[in-house]
Amino acid sequence: MPVALYALAAGAFGIGTTEFVIMGLLMQVAADLKVGIATAGLLISGYALGVFVGAPVLTVATSRMPRKTVLIGLMAIFTLGNLCCALAPNYTLLLLARVITALAHGTFFGVGAVVATGLVAADRRASAISIMFTGLTMATLLGVPAGAWLGLHFGWRSTFWAVAAIGVVAMIIIAALVPAHRDNSAGIAVRDELRAIANPAVLLGLLMTVLGFAGVFTVFTYIQPILTEVTGFAASAVSPILLVFGVGLIAGNLLGGKLADRKLMPALLLTLVVLIAVLGVMTFALHNKVLTVAFVGLLGVAAFATVPPLQLWVLHKANDAQSLASSLNIGAFNLGNALGAWLGGVVVARGPGLGALTWVAALITLAGLMLALWGRQRDIREERLLAAICASGDV
Repeated sequence: MPVALYALAAGAFGIGTTEFVIMGLLMQVAADLKVGIATAGLLISGYALGVFVGAPVLTVATSRMPRKTVLIGLMAIFTLGNLCCALAPNYTLLLLARVITALAHGTFFGVGAVVATGLVAADRRASAISIMFTGLTMATLLGVPAGAWLGLHFGWRSTFWAVAAIGVVAMIIIAALVPAHRDNSAGIAVRDELRAIANPAVLLGLLMTVLGFAGVFTVFTYIQPILTEVTGFAASAVSPILLVFGVGLIAGNLLGGKLADRKLMPALLLTLVVLIAVLGVMTFALHNKVLTVAFVGLLGVAAFATVPPLQLWVLHKANDAQSLASSLNIGAFNLGNALGAWLGGVVVARGPGLGALTWVAALITLAGLMLALWGRQRDIREERLLAAICASGDV
């Protein structure tokens, strides 16, 4: 694989760390800023909504710029946002800083996915995407546990200072390794991109991503209080357990890429089914420490195995509008994150509580699977119609 893919993974590592690290700091932030856990959970929702808004806006605004320049500029926004998080004196300004940081996220992964697929042969596109997303999974494996450890021993602000430093390093690596001569924008008119995005198949894919992935964050947003208050782990155990989750993410991401390269739709359906099963069965494992750790790892595998198939589905359906579609789908992942974090907060604050999050999450992902099955039926009908037209001699 081209070395530029690993430069993109370095940027993904930084962005993934700042996105996910708040889960391991949720209780410290809530206590320090004197807000409830459900309110602190909105720091995840706010970030996710920032991604959802920033992805299309920045993608359109930078559509005429060289993609390498765009990627470096986005990492600069990311670094500035994390500095603001480290310095935020209250909850409101921390939430605003999280939104600023999030603006770079969707466009980075969207543009990065297009650059990644342009560096390899057509039959390795999903694997190229999965390598870039390996940076995101490594963030969960290394960055998030390290951030949780820093927050526990030196305060949550130290984590954001460290993440800002990662942003600077990522900018340097991207500048050095991503080839400028292979990243020119396609130059498609914004009007044409928007028309392509309005394709019902693309919109279905975006909604599929939102619902399919929302279940993951219904649980993962509140993983710290689940582990400590439901399963009974000490706070010091959260960081190493997150390490198990990160190992699962890496395995799932690479597995999802290989499956999607072989047969996209079967891979999409299979990964969603497995995710639903893991979330549902996890409900019965939460009161056993050994089983809980095992299912945290399985959740990581199942969650990120869905990412390459969901991303590649939208890229396939978008035709010439791949930069915007790719960025929008990253926004859709994060809209799912926001939906999951919000719904999880409702379940914790007003519903049956932390122990119910897993089965609620399974139901949400089931809705995403239903949409995927509908999409499969649409494709079958279109293929049959095209075959009938060809057989009649009208084409």
